[in-house]
Amino acid sequence: MDKLKHTLFGLEFKNPVWTASGTFSYGLEVAKIYDLSLLGAIVVKGLSLKPRKGNMPERIVETPAGMLNSIGLQNPGVDYFINETLPKLKEYDTKIFANVFGEDEDEYLAVAERLDRADGVHGLELNVSCPNVKKGGIAFGTDPEVLYNLVYKMKKITKKPLLVKLSPNVSNILDTADACVSAGADGLVLINTLLGVAIDVEREKPILSTITGGLSGPAILPIAVRMIWQVYQKYGSRIPIIGVGGISNYKDALQHILAGASAIQVGTANFYDPLSPLKIIEDLKNHLDKKGYTHYTQLIGKAHQMIIKEV
Repeated sequence: MDKLKHTLFGLEFKNPVWTASGTFSYGLEVAKIYDLSLLGAIVVKGLSLKPRKGNMPERIVETPAGMLNSIGLQNPGVDYFINETLPKLKEYDTKIFANVFGEDEDEYLAVAERLDRADGVHGLELNVSCPNVKKGGIAFGTDPEVLYNLVYKMKKITKKPLLVKLSPNVSNILDTADACVSAGADGLVLINTLLGVAIDVEREKPILSTITGGLSGPAILPIAVRMIWQVYQKYGSRIPIIGVGGISNYKDALQHILAGASAIQVGTANFYDPLSPLKIIEDLKNHLDKKGYTHYTQLIGKAHQMIIKEV
């Protein structure tokens, strides 16, 4: 698997296949199925300062080529994760990224401060799709100025790699990407879920208790690839991109990589095929062998180069 080994943020990864936050819980459940050490990295479920119960049912609904979820960021709190879950995760030879969220800047910073001191956490992923209670409930990730301030302050708190998971629910993804790059983010994760609504035509009302939910799954693949394309087109290799959104197989993963992603995350596919990350790892290697590539990084952003050649 030497063709898949790579270094990002000063960290060495066995391969570029990670699991996405919110779709893999904290990894220990899946450890009963396969060895987590086979993965490039695990991004654990979002962590807040205090435990959260999440939203009332209904919280998940299947949609054409995807699903809507409104779990409400249910989690046991950052201290429980550090004291109870992390020691078990450290038994596996893979990188651990902690997904961080908060209702205001203070909560983000408090969670990051705890995780920065936690041995076994290799990096942080900011979930900025959360509503900012001090700004009228507008998501952090939709206001470039608010986002810049948050990322800038987070970089003061942690010495670990800081990745920002961008919301696609904006008019121009480059505005928020620019804010993160200017504030010193170490990497960008593209994309989080898109807002959607599903209505029960028999009951004649929205299915989710919160009305709106986050759309994920194969349906959002072209949107994720488009946004990765835009960001890579502007920044190239100056800021690593982690692609997430609609990846079910190695061809989906390759679309992300060819558009400019340095690594990818498998999300919704974990629900219906828990082995999908391992299949993608194996199939990526086979694809490289078949095509005669010596390393997968030769494919990062290559679709941009092919357009230039054709012109």
